[in-house]
Amino acid sequence: MTTPIALTIAGSDSGGGAGIQADLKTFSALGVYGASVIAALTAQNTKGVSGIFDVAPEFVRAQMDAVYSDIRVGATKIGMLGRADVIEAVAARLAAHQAKNIVLDPVMVATSGDLLLESGAIDTLKKKLIPLALVVTPNLAEAAALSGTAQAKDEVAMAKQGEAILKLGAQSVLVKGGHFGGAQATDLLIDKDGIRRFAARRIETKNTHGTGCTLSSAIAAGLARGMPLTESIMLAKKFVSGAIAAADGLKVGEGRGPVHHFYEFWKK
Repeated sequence: MTTPIALTIAGSDSGGGAGIQADLKTFSALGVYGASVIAALTAQNTKGVSGIFDVAPEFVRAQMDAVYSDIRVGATKIGMLGRADVIEAVAARLAAHQAKNIVLDPVMVATSGDLLLESGAIDTLKKKLIPLALVVTPNLAEAAALSGTAQAKDEVAMAKQGEAILKLGAQSVLVKGGHFGGAQATDLLIDKDGIRRFAARRIETKNTHGTGCTLSSAIAAGLARGMPLTESIMLAKKFVSGAIAAADGLKVGEGRGPVHHFYEFWKK
């Protein structure tokens, strides 16, 4: 029996709620061994980001080569990369190592509103990384930025933005509608076969830090376990819903707290 393994290439969150830390927690909670490549470091907590330290592209490449040359990676999740030269380095090594099942979370802005991607790097992300992705997972603001349109106000606009991102070369796009109001949080998967809806009950809480990272890493965990994309998305939606529902049980910081990645284990 082989061990399912996923790799996260992302930024570190010193507060532990998002980024590399959220990804590794998600992998572990879903029965997947996690490896990591740190592309940036942030000084942040539940209140916001107070500093960002960029990792040199050469060292990002070295980390990727070390992992891929030795460890059988079943899926790769990509999060915060920060700069155009880091994006280019990551794209080049993904291609060189023929990485599969790439889940691209195009992180641009933190939950707190802090900018996590240089504005000039968006074009590099679109040209270099999106064409390598099995699925891109933008939220409403990110989908608007990638499609060059105003932020969607309904599912029709979400679908159009997903189709525009699909044309950039991705195999599929999951546009996340969690920032809409209403009783349900609905995401749309757009691919060559059409559009599929994934809905979950909306849970009212301010403690949602790390939800985007958690969803994309949960999808990668499903893929690493050999599940098809649609089943991986369903697994991820269920996991994130549970983590949000249990978030108020954690008492972490004074701001927007993290979701509870280990809700299934700590209650036992």
